[in-house]
Amino acid sequence: MSGANEGQSGAAGFDSELSHFDASGRARMVDVGDKPVTGRVAIAAGSVRMEPATLAMIRAGTHAKGDVLAVAQVAAIMGTKRTADLIPMCHPLGIDAVDVRFTLSDEPARVDIEVRVRVAGRTGVEMEAMTGVMTAALTIYDMCKAVDRAMVIDHVRLIAKTGGKRGDWRRVDPVPTPTPAAEQ
Repeated sequence: MSGANEGQSGAAGFDSELSHFDASGRARMVDVGDKPVTGRVAIAAGSVRMEPATLAMIRAGTHAKGDVLAVAQVAAIMGTKRTADLIPMCHPLGIDAVDVRFTLSDEPARVDIEVRVRVAGRTGVEMEAMTGVMTAALTIYDMCKAVDRAMVIDHVRLIAKTGGKRGDWRRVDPVPTPTPAAEQ
């Protein structure tokens, strides 16, 4: 939409593309019962910036609470499966697959998170992928906050999605490299 009022409809001026609102502007859960079951994939990503010593501890696996990335991986999978319990208008889905990947980067010190979710369903899994990223990021923060309260969760975003009525989509705008947590 290029203009602020473009595409508006209904008494409350709600955009007709906002499917979680009815004509009067009230929230509703979209009826997907008549939509065909199709294969859908969503990929989301985000980062947790931290002090270099915190990253070194994660990399070495020396945290007193255990393997931070192993716990965050399980948390991401659990988060994807519980999205409908957390986001009011999300449909409960039978997730087919979740792939969680971590990349440790030194400049600036951070853990990059990528979550890929796949389903054969009537609605997409974008929210599940993003919830998985956030759950992993919050788990990393929770496990490491005793040694680094300056950590920052950022750049959580949808990278790509396939399937569904609107077809495939891929992010084309670059995300800037996060600045070190100490500079914030």
